[in-house]
Amino acid sequence: MQPASRTGQIKPFMVMDVLEAAKKLEAQGTHIVHLEIGEPDFDTPKCVKEAACRAMDSGETHYTHSLGLQELREAICTDYETNYGVAVDPDQILVTSGTSPAMLLCFAVLLEPGDEVVISDPGYACYANFITFAGGVPVTVKVREEDGFQYRTEAIKEICTPRTKGIMINSPANPTGTVLSLQGLQELASSGPAIISDEIYQGLSYAGHAPSILEVTDQAFVLNGFSKLYAMTGWRLGYLIAPKRFIREIQKLAQNLYICAGSVVQWAGLAALKEAQADVQTMVSTYDQRRRFMIRRLREIGFGISTEPTGAFYVLANARNFGQDSYQLAFDILRRAKVGVTPGVDFGVNAEGYLRFSYANSLDHIAEGLDRIDKYLNG
Repeated sequence: MQPASRTGQIKPFMVMDVLEAAKKLEAQGTHIVHLEIGEPDFDTPKCVKEAACRAMDSGETHYTHSLGLQELREAICTDYETNYGVAVDPDQILVTSGTSPAMLLCFAVLLEPGDEVVISDPGYACYANFITFAGGVPVTVKVREEDGFQYRTEAIKEICTPRTKGIMINSPANPTGTVLSLQGLQELASSGPAIISDEIYQGLSYAGHAPSILEVTDQAFVLNGFSKLYAMTGWRLGYLIAPKRFIREIQKLAQNLYICAGSVVQWAGLAALKEAQADVQTMVSTYDQRRRFMIRRLREIGFGISTEPTGAFYVLANARNFGQDSYQLAFDILRRAKVGVTPGVDFGVNAEGYLRFSYANSLDHIAEGLDRIDKYLNG
């Protein structure tokens, strides 16, 4: 027996290669500074943990509606109305165990075998794997540093075919920290194919409002969740907002594949939306302080950053002054400077020669890690 052929089409996630190598060094007693992983270093807000405990104590430990708790879906609608001025019906929302299942459901309901989805290069490494697994074909469009890693609408129109079913966007973006403008979203929404908008970093923006795709169209698919903004990565809670005509088909898939998201976690998510805003403001302010420090320090070391990232918690820095092979460079930095960073090629061939740095770590650790890298690269 052999593994199914579709598994051979899935590429490894290089950041995990770096992290696992770093963990191996740590197990041998080496102190590693982690700037590779995109996971908040903050603890989950106390109000969220208390809500989970209350849910367990009160017996909220059974299946929920397959779309998710009505109360949670209504709170998500309120959140989008408050922050983006858009009306979402609770019956347009399906709550999932993390944003990744929402992505899989979205592509499964949207794509026939051979249908195409446009993705950016660089872009989140797993998009192409999800599309491929669902039977689709990822089609990459280069986004360039000189454009602030923004899509050029004309470049998308050039590659669209009758098989192009979707355009994948991510704002604020991983790995670039890019925030798409309202005008840019309008241009993309008018280009024809459905927009699939990964908004998992919404709320983590540092230079004004980061718009949602739902501000310009009600026919988009939105992926979102609680991992990044509320420091709830291990809780695995996300959701999908979809046009109403797709919901029943998505719901049937979810019923068969997942039944429902965890009940206790859903009550915790409700508390996050209703009670954790002060915690979120503190985290966002702290991330912004780290962002400013990291950008300045990376430039001092010799990395290129022509457009400052204004969202998420990443800096994609041009490292071609130090080497053209980002995978080798990242592992050299890990072995010799004892700092974990992510090779740019993990996010597409157009990001070769770049390194991604995460500022989801304390300012002291960021400073130490960048000092180590400076010493290694510049002597």
